[in-house]
Amino acid sequence: MSNTQAVHLFSPLTIRSLTLRNRIGVSPMCQYSCEQGVAGDWHLVHLGSRAAGGAGLVIGEATAVSPEGRITPGCAGLWDDKHIEPLVLINRFVKQHGAAPGAQIAHAGRKASAARPWDGGGHLADHSGGWPVIGPSAIPFGGELTKTPRAMHAEDIRRVRGCFVAAARRALAAGYEWLELHAAHGYLAHEFLSPLTNHRTDRYGGSFENRIRFLVEVANAVRQVWPERLPLTTRLSCTDWMPGGWDIEQTVELARRLKGEGVDLIDCSSGGLVPDAQIPVAQGFQVPFAERIRKDAGILTAAVGLITTPKQADGIIRKEQADLALIGRESLRDPYWPLRAAQALGQKDAIQAPLQYQRAW
Repeated sequence: MSNTQAVHLFSPLTIRSLTLRNRIGVSPMCQYSCEQGVAGDWHLVHLGSRAAGGAGLVIGEATAVSPEGRITPGCAGLWDDKHIEPLVLINRFVKQHGAAPGAQIAHAGRKASAARPWDGGGHLADHSGGWPVIGPSAIPFGGELTKTPRAMHAEDIRRVRGCFVAAARRALAAGYEWLELHAAHGYLAHEFLSPLTNHRTDRYGGSFENRIRFLVEVANAVRQVWPERLPLTTRLSCTDWMPGGWDIEQTVELARRLKGEGVDLIDCSSGGLVPDAQIPVAQGFQVPFAERIRKDAGILTAAVGLITTPKQADGIIRKEQADLALIGRESLRDPYWPLRAAQALGQKDAIQAPLQYQRAW
């Protein structure tokens, strides 16, 4: 996967027919600010400003494929056609300012039905704005998330898979050019992957082959409706950071399988499955996962997790540790991080500020 010319943070990245203007992406970050899953003015300004700030890719927050799949009552949705029109407006603005708009579609599993973080974050009672939760097995998350999920039966699995397919169709109608399946951070697909949360004895539990079946089937079904010309990606938690849990070796093999189903890139995160994992959080602590998967699975990767400085992000790309650097919290602090990075790295001509702002740059 090496290139004859030096590739850096401001090199274009082409996947299928989509070319990103640089290797900087805005990581999907929940805003908890929707009404009935419908995006509003906040999302237009939030996502639009990051496109105007120079990112090559702007991925929207985890977007539920069904009402039960929301993390909180304020989460975004793509389970109904009413969600499409506001997203068309947002995505048009993002594209007008040079970025590709991305959607992350998700089901929160046993971590659904939670209060917004600023309202405490714990599970909401069914009579207080919450709803029953589901998962591969009847094992509660713990801590503030006290609900025990109902173990999914075969019809639930078929239904949720269909919800992912329907959400992908709506994402296309809304003008997204990049689609990510959320299979990380302890949400439903991740719960199927890990032996810590999947105690099933049917064809969706037990062996590695069975535990990956739900996600592989979803990827296959979504790829059939998501156009061949557009990238399909998957976010994975590369390790649970717990003995006996999901780990990097299993992630590498899963990445190989997903590539065979038409997935183009793995977004490499970690953790989120259990509340008591000891995660060694430090600058760039997840980058080695992206490097390992890129090398051993032969698939494009995105690095994410405390990537804060231009030099750090540029180094990840130059050293071929990943093909894309996803910037999360730092892009919340500074929507114009890519413009500042271009200046810091001597690549000022690589991207231009909007005409309205150029006098300041």
